[in-house]
Amino acid sequence: MTDNPRYPIGGFHLPGSHTPATRSAAIAALDALPADLRKAVHGLSDAQLDTPYRDGGWTLRQVVHHLADSHVNAYIRLRFTLTEDRPTVKPYDEGDWANLPDARTGPVAPSLSLLDGLHTRWAILARTFTPADFARIWIHPVNGERTVDWTIEFYAWHSRHHVAHITALRAARHW
Repeated sequence: MTDNPRYPIGGFHLPGSHTPATRSAAIAALDALPADLRKAVHGLSDAQLDTPYRDGGWTLRQVVHHLADSHVNAYIRLRFTLTEDRPTVKPYDEGDWANLPDARTGPVAPSLSLLDGLHTRWAILARTFTPADFARIWIHPVNGERTVDWTIEFYAWHSRHHVAHITALRAARHW
């Protein structure tokens, strides 16, 4: 944990090398997200869910919905990467998505349920990857080439990162 409310677990750093152990740990983090997120938001009132995790940041409700939106996109990108040669993916504006009415005011239960199924499938699929699968590439029009290894590592970090936004605020507020 850091003292920076924007990056409570620090910024994303890709491991210097990918090993079966680092890959297994990243997949385990993806598999754990739904339970970790449910635990993080358990018992929060609507007023607490509508509290920004930092000044100028999203509310906890928006963070939950963002995880669902972001991880659905990542999973679809991953599936394209496994079935096409170097697909170019469609970017989206996560801030605009977080400000849509369902993300600003909707109950978190549907996003939690979506993440349950999504992450179960993601972990099942990822545990079948060969070294060649981990090396496959997708292309983001703005950010360039990304590998499956990068995708798994990034979204493992992304899972922990946003859960930490919620748990850090809860700890600071003694909720």
